[in-house]
Amino acid sequence: MRLPEDVYDAADARLAEADARVAASYPGERPGRQPVHTVYVPASRYKTRLVADWGKQAMRVFIEHGDLLGADADVYERVRAKLLTEPIEDLRIDFEDGYGRVPDDVEDAAALAAGQTLATTGGTPFCGIRFKSFEAATRRRGIRTLDLFLTGLLENGPLPPGFVVTLPKVTAVEQVSVAAEVLARLESAYGLPGNTLRFEVQIETAQSIVDVDGTLSVARIVQAAAGRCSGLHYGTYDYSAGLGIAAAYQSMEHPAADLAKGLMQVAAAGTGVRLSDGSTNRLPIGDALPSAWAEHLRLVRRSLERGFYQGWDLHPHQLPTRFAATYTFYRSGFPEAVDRLRAYAEKTSGGVLDEPATAQALAVYLLRGLDCGALDESELAFGRPELEKYALRLA
Repeated sequence: MRLPEDVYDAADARLAEADARVAASYPGERPGRQPVHTVYVPASRYKTRLVADWGKQAMRVFIEHGDLLGADADVYERVRAKLLTEPIEDLRIDFEDGYGRVPDDVEDAAALAAGQTLATTGGTPFCGIRFKSFEAATRRRGIRTLDLFLTGLLENGPLPPGFVVTLPKVTAVEQVSVAAEVLARLESAYGLPGNTLRFEVQIETAQSIVDVDGTLSVARIVQAAAGRCSGLHYGTYDYSAGLGIAAAYQSMEHPAADLAKGLMQVAAAGTGVRLSDGSTNRLPIGDALPSAWAEHLRLVRRSLERGFYQGWDLHPHQLPTRFAATYTFYRSGFPEAVDRLRAYAEKTSGGVLDEPATAQALAVYLLRGLDCGALDESELAFGRPELEKYALRLA
């Protein structure tokens, strides 16, 4: 070696600040389960038996028309079991578009009642509310609704596991910063530990992608949340309409949607912030059920193949297709994933030469399949602890 030690020292010193910034901004894949969907229900329709009622409706249409799903016997049985035991993974009680504008006293009462109902019923691994945006016209109403909801919730029980709130219609990065500050104040007011309240940001405005100065705002949104952003959720119809796309062509697969979601993906990569695709408003009811199911199956699969492992469901009849498409995605790919990860772990040669990052992706894929019920640990050559080790790059 011909370089003296001071060259190494100088490189370390020059990059120390950058090293700290990268470590803080890109902690890597967040451990733990991610729901495969979020179900949005208007607060006016939220009631004690909502999850059970959605499960019953979904089961009824599944029994009557399940052959249209084209699923094999194993997937069919897994969907049936899922609808019986956990038809909704993530429930979002909606006080925004799905709820609309009502007199303040009506929304006050609804917010308190929704919090009380959630505290006494629960029923889903993940839950929360979507309040009105932090734009000037709705900011105070949104904060008040969140405050009253937490009153009803926390006066009747603890904060549920997997609790997250949704910040919609971001038109300025500063709205995200202020939302994070409001959540910190709410933690103090309700005696919650710091950083307990987290939020997902809906990407449903052009300003959420490109700011007024031409810079990409979506990455700045993640940073502005000060560690409280759990996810970025694409809003299909608000985003499309904001770009002037005609209603007939607004879709999760429109080129404009793919551009926005690609930028979301780049901004969130390595940060621990998870992604969700949007929804389709074609409801599988009546004579439209076969074609709407076929479209939903295709769109869910398309999202999964593009690295969006979560989406929105708006009707009970979308649950069978959500789970059928998701389970088929993992079950069709897990044998190859197991073989490739085993070859990597054992350093044996095979048809594919995988890098450490790909081994991590294989492990995450298998863990997601386990988490959602598509796979059983007994089917895999790896136990969960070993998969988690590879997923976190500790192997």
